[in-house]
Amino acid sequence: MSNTTTDPIADMLTRIRNAINVRKHEVILPHSNIKEAIAKILKDSNYIDEVSVKTDKIGKLLIIKINQENTNPRITEIVRLSRPGRRSYVKAQKIPKVKQGRGLVILSTSKGILSGDKAKLDNLGGELICKVY
Repeated sequence: MSNTTTDPIADMLTRIRNAINVRKHEVILPHSNIKEAIAKILKDSNYIDEVSVKTDKIGKLLIIKINQENTNPRITEIVRLSRPGRRSYVKAQKIPKVKQGRGLVILSTSKGILSGDKAKLDNLGGELICKVY
């Protein structure tokens, strides 16, 4: 069976969501630069504990540590906003707030993958990737 999917970002978010639901503390998935950038934004925003890249025989693996043992995960909801069949783009002034500013939205901009707040500060719009709460 192949490891490729048509939407690798949705696959990453689903793996994180499933790991949280079954109380796993770590997720291992195939590496890509965009997945690593999204994971680093989640780490910088304190939604996950640790992000690391490991080189394997086949290729690179992205290891995401969601939370410590005996602690609750900080992610309640993680949803993919833009899909391959239906892309969602926003201007800088129209970047949505998640849960009155308590959540996080991640965008793909011309300056790379950014959080919604950082994109607003830089006056950059882009493609909505996901929202996290």
